[in-house]
Amino acid sequence: MTIPPASTEPTTTREQRDLLETLAKHRDFLRVTVRNLTDEQAALTPTVSALCLCGIIKHVAAMETGWVDFLVDGPSVMEFTGDPAQIEAHSAQFRALPDDTVASVLADYERVAVRTDQMIRDTTDFDASHPLPAAPWFEPGAEWSVRRVFLHLIAETSQHAGHADIIRETIDGARTMG
Repeated sequence: MTIPPASTEPTTTREQRDLLETLAKHRDFLRVTVRNLTDEQAALTPTVSALCLCGIIKHVAAMETGWVDFLVDGPSVMEFTGDPAQIEAHSAQFRALPDDTVASVLADYERVAVRTDQMIRDTTDFDASHPLPAAPWFEPGAEWSVRRVFLHLIAETSQHAGHADIIRETIDGARTMG
């Protein structure tokens, strides 16, 4: 009897694989929205919304970073102070700033994705939870499990990929999801 060599691939559970595959699929939908666009096109706001493609990708990367930080460090990293600087920083996520390029925004998003994917692979207890920070958009006293945070990342990524698809189609008629 021959024993196969030990795998060098990390062992993942079905839940981890499902989360990784689903998140990867929706990230790809989002990334495709800027394929073959110039930096100027990706900064356009061609709909009545103030959203642009670079801004949406920046926001999704920042949102994903914030939720992974929440899992690592708890609710204090997501405290809402209402400070004008905090509000402006949040708003800036949705805009293409002068130094933003398609390449730089995608590179940052990739860095964030690698970190999140590793967090999913490293998670051993998807039921562990943290209380949500006090903020007007969270139910007081609520807490989210690790699983719920990852499901929220998928939902946010998917929702914003849909927004990005509409913006892309408005720019040049290209559609990314059908």
